[in-house]
Amino acid sequence: MRKAGIDAGRYIDILTNSLFSAPVYRTYGSMIAGENYQPAGFRLLLCLKDIRLTLAAAEAEAVPIPAASPMRDHFIEGVAHGDGDADWAALARVAASNAGL
Repeated sequence: MRKAGIDAGRYIDILTNSLFSAPVYRTYGSMIAGENYQPAGFRLLLCLKDIRLTLAAAEAEAVPIPAASPMRDHFIEGVAHGDGDADWAALARVAASNAGL
């Protein structure tokens, strides 16, 4: 939405006052809209560890998890750009970068 010129804060207000009213959407939506990823509730490095463990366990049981590998790659990209100690919501920076912002 930022690339389309839509105010991120206003967009989060619309979403969280309608279909996505759960606290998790309000909390993380506000963090992402405000680009505020500190203090970290759950660090990106911990997400990377967990997704690696998930992939290893899935592989051991021959269980495909198609979305897990791209997520791992996004976590690695966020860590590579210095967001390892930031909240995992900092993945929004990866998405913004990939969108050319």
